[in-house]
Amino acid sequence: MHLNPYGEDAVNLAADLTNRPPESADELADRCRAAGLALEHPVTDRDLDRTRTALDAWEKVVDATEEGERAELVNAMLAAAAAYPRLTDHAGSGWHLHYRDDRQPLGALLFSLIAVGTALHLAGRGMHRLRRCDVTECVTVFADTSRTGRQRYCSQRCANRDAVRRHRANREASKASA
Repeated sequence: MHLNPYGEDAVNLAADLTNRPPESADELADRCRAAGLALEHPVTDRDLDRTRTALDAWEKVVDATEEGERAELVNAMLAAAAAYPRLTDHAGSGWHLHYRDDRQPLGALLFSLIAVGTALHLAGRGMHRLRRCDVTECVTVFADTSRTGRQRYCSQRCANRDAVRRHRANREASKASA
């Protein structure tokens, strides 16, 4: 995976894995490949456990309500990942940055990738650009990559659902006051 300067790929992968947690090591491998990760080793149940640990820590970052708390949680993830940048051409796809040793298992790789990608995303885009959908019954996590930084919903479907709900509430309020 080529990390972009904003960490968009890593946070989108983290959101996808959080919203639909993989049930097996094989599913984790398939979803990581689909996201563009080149897997160099077989994926094991240990990788799945480490990924779940990373996603649990990441969800705390998403749910943090204050910037300082969010930064503290990301910094704890970065410290636990012990990630550092290095140039690599491991897959023959061109030189790019990785934040890990070459021979790390997938679970450790994802922990590093999610921690660094989240730090880059929040620092580059804004500390508020990681959240849950504004629709009350929707708990979907998303990274706000919109141009304006004002995304409130995980999807157009949820945005429409909320607009219809507000419209009906306004109509009922108008009828009640008439």
